[in-house]
Amino acid sequence: MSAHTGLDFPLLLAEYQGEFLASIPDADPAATIPGCGVWTVRELVEHLAFTHHWAAANARAEKATRLGKGPFDLADHYATYATELRETLAELDPTATARILAHPEPMGPGTVSFWHRRQVHETLVHGHDLRAAIAGKAAFGLMRAVPEVWADTVDEVVTVFYPRQVGTGRMEPLRTPLALVVTDLETAPGWVLGGVGSEIDDVPLRVSGSAEGLALLLWGRMTPDEAGLTVDGDRAELDAILRQPIVP
Repeated sequence: MSAHTGLDFPLLLAEYQGEFLASIPDADPAATIPGCGVWTVRELVEHLAFTHHWAAANARAEKATRLGKGPFDLADHYATYATELRETLAELDPTATARILAHPEPMGPGTVSFWHRRQVHETLVHGHDLRAAIAGKAAFGLMRAVPEVWADTVDEVVTVFYPRQVGTGRMEPLRTPLALVVTDLETAPGWVLGGVGSEIDDVPLRVSGSAEGLALLLWGRMTPDEAGLTVDGDRAELDAILRQPIVP
């Protein structure tokens, strides 16, 4: 099911970009990102800046240019490409043809509106990352996002990322489907990851909890215990699923 009906993606993108930008001066560029191995704040900021630039190019149905090697002033660098993305998306008709994430080829034709949604989620998760680096650990509420947005982030993993990872050959289909049940939002009760045609009530392996907890679990930022999630079924099988590259 889709959870994103009614979300104002341009407004959310501007809000999350603003939160990300405001947090950059508080972070040590050499600090590592909790849940992301040895990835540093500098690498995170440069990654999100380039991703905005890359998404803007794809929204225009073009290929992105390189941004140089740096080192960059992180706040100025990020602000430049955050602005480029917002202005590009504002100028384009959301129904116009763009290059979007696809499979079996990595990119294919779609509409500009894809990038409105995709970049909101990208900025939300990486805003969480930046603030987790500042705090020294992942935690709930680091970004001011309502459950509906976190639920839509889960929906994107299930309906966009996972099929693309399988379709491009980056991972094998899951051996066991996984039910994901949101407990803090009535309008998005759940999804089945890796179970085409499966009814959610028939899936024995189930994780339930807040939309934020489920999103951060799928993105690899929190364990089920850290996210306060309830696991029903084979925990070892869940751990095996979470080791897979579900999110690129």
